[in-house]
Amino acid sequence: MIEEADRNAGPVPEPAGKKSALGELLESVIIAVVLAAVIRLFILAPFYIPSGSMEPTLLVNDRIIVSKLAYHLGEPHRGDIVVFKYPLDPSRDFVKRLIAVGGETVELRNSHLYINGREMPENYLPPGMTFANFGPKKVPKGSYFMLGDNRNNSDDSRVWGPLPRQDIIGKAIMIYWPLDRIGLLKR
Repeated sequence: MIEEADRNAGPVPEPAGKKSALGELLESVIIAVVLAAVIRLFILAPFYIPSGSMEPTLLVNDRIIVSKLAYHLGEPHRGDIVVFKYPLDPSRDFVKRLIAVGGETVELRNSHLYINGREMPENYLPPGMTFANFGPKKVPKGSYFMLGDNRNNSDDSRVWGPLPRQDIIGKAIMIYWPLDRIGLLKR
């Protein structure tokens, strides 16, 4: 008899503090949006490659992931692929390879790179690539010398000078699109 009386009493109210399905969905969406914004602003960001200045490492239409946190935890190193604000127009983002740090002297001679007079290997360049001589130029403290891997088709530090540290956005860490090019980027 008690069972029958409960059935006739109507719907059982939800316990206090329990959310509706709509409330839970809304909370999940808000958390996801906030997490995505935090990740995009402070940790990782996607970037699109519009030009061939980094070929063959990065191709036109590649999409890359950039770690914005990398250079808050450590310093940029020679060989890193770096995304930065273009010094001549900070509304544009550029991507180039870090070749030399402040205090070092850069020279391109007979299609070879020299840092402080010592020839540096550049295994990321295609064999037999030739490019114009440049320098020697000393990089000021707190700045970096950036070059595109496609040396004959790159607007880089040879044109606009050394890159100030404050213009760096982050370190390119991987290609995520197109699918057949997914992979980590190496020095």
